[in-house]
Amino acid sequence: MNFSKEIKTALLILSGIVIFIFGFNYLKGSSLLDNEINVHTLYADVEGLVVGANVTINGLNVGKIKKIDFDENFEKIKVSFSLRNDLTFSNQSIAQLYEAGLIGGKAIAILPDYSAARPVQDDDVLPSTIKPGLTELVNQQIAPLQNKLEGLLTSADSLFAGVSNVLNYNTQNNLKLALEGVTQSIDNVNKLSNSLSRVINSNEKVFNSTLSHLEHTTYNLAILSDSLKQMPLASTLQHLEKTTAQIQQLVEKMEKGEGSLGKILNEETLYNKLLYSAEALEALLVDLKSHPKRYVHFSIFGKKETTPTKD
Repeated sequence: MNFSKEIKTALLILSGIVIFIFGFNYLKGSSLLDNEINVHTLYADVEGLVVGANVTINGLNVGKIKKIDFDENFEKIKVSFSLRNDLTFSNQSIAQLYEAGLIGGKAIAILPDYSAARPVQDDDVLPSTIKPGLTELVNQQIAPLQNKLEGLLTSADSLFAGVSNVLNYNTQNNLKLALEGVTQSIDNVNKLSNSLSRVINSNEKVFNSTLSHLEHTTYNLAILSDSLKQMPLASTLQHLEKTTAQIQQLVEKMEKGEGSLGKILNEETLYNKLLYSAEALEALLVDLKSHPKRYVHFSIFGKKETTPTKD
């Protein structure tokens, strides 16, 4: 059967129109052949969400966004989307708006609720929630850091202002003089260290000899300490204590007048006799110095001694 060019052209045009209609509806998120249900939800902000975006459950694509517009009161944004009619989750399932990627825009994920509530039906309004995107999370983390950085910059600015006020021209000169003084002190310390090094090097033999003598002296002290340790100090102390006790007894006897020495110390008569004898002896010595001839006679020719006469 042969068709004319006009019929072929008409069929080609009709086929193009049909393909265009199917493609346009597919891009809008609807299909002319599938049996779907239309569901709605409300959001306060849908920035980044476009018609034709995917609706997923656990990552599986189950529908498309069909319409985005204000609700009847112009308070929130009403989003209408299609779902497969074979889904059996309840009408209390949550439609969560999330960020599909950095450049992928936004989409809706159904958090299904399989409780005993009524299954979702056409024209139902599902509760909604918005999942923070990567940009929002970064902003939430950066905001406190930004506040801390601003406070730190303010503190640093105040610190630099204070330092600038303190480090005026006079203070800078004083600081330079102080640093010069510190440098000079370090040089003096280095010179002193060099001098000490030269002294030590020049007297190294003397120091070694001194250390040797000190070591010998320490050895002798150790020997002396060992000798003292070996001495019978306990018995010596006992004898010393015994001697002290005897001396104390002797003193007590002398105080009581016992013994010859005690009688001499305590008897007054004996003391007076001794005193009288001492006085007589002193008078005799005085007379002997004054009249020696009364007591001693010398004769060259052996003359017989005469009896001295009393003056």
